[in-house]
Amino acid sequence: MSSIASELRKRTWTKDSYFISTDASLIPIPKLNKDFASDEFYWGSPLPDEVMKEMLESSLCFGLYEVESKRGVDGAVAASSEAGSQPDKSALTFLGLARCVTDFTTFLYLTDVWIGPENQGKGLGKWLIQCVQEVIEAMPYLRRSMLFTADWHRSVPFYKKLMDMDVVEFQHGEGLAMMERRGKGHPGYGKKTSGY
Repeated sequence: MSSIASELRKRTWTKDSYFISTDASLIPIPKLNKDFASDEFYWGSPLPDEVMKEMLESSLCFGLYEVESKRGVDGAVAASSEAGSQPDKSALTFLGLARCVTDFTTFLYLTDVWIGPENQGKGLGKWLIQCVQEVIEAMPYLRRSMLFTADWHRSVPFYKKLMDMDVVEFQHGEGLAMMERRGKGHPGYGKKTSGY
């Protein structure tokens, strides 16, 4: 019998020429590090390749790809893989990521949701998060899924709608207390700010 983690790391979805897989080995680390170095990826920074690889292997990653199409003899365009199978890695162009830190049973923290600016506005982010939510809904013992965002204008309504998430609002001394300590990898490390 395979573990929950191994089963969740085999999930795939296809839509038109796009492909999502939870197989972290498909994610091109140099390209991801380039994305982590961009100004748009404000919450993180590149990592040494081996550290990035270990981080991805320790997470449940949803990689978003465009699948290279090939023209047949008759000129028709065909996807480079059959439905239900995984395309050849060389036919995949990495477009984005959603990474989940999870024990695969009771807790899931969504982070590093990223689609490059050139591929935004195509509904791919919505589809990516719908795939994440499909996995979350299938976790029968899940106690809580969470995420952090500093984008109240776009992200809060987006995650509320697609993931049925609520903002946890606090009054000191009542209800939940959300606590954090920023590590050296955080852009605000060593600064006393309330922002991201």
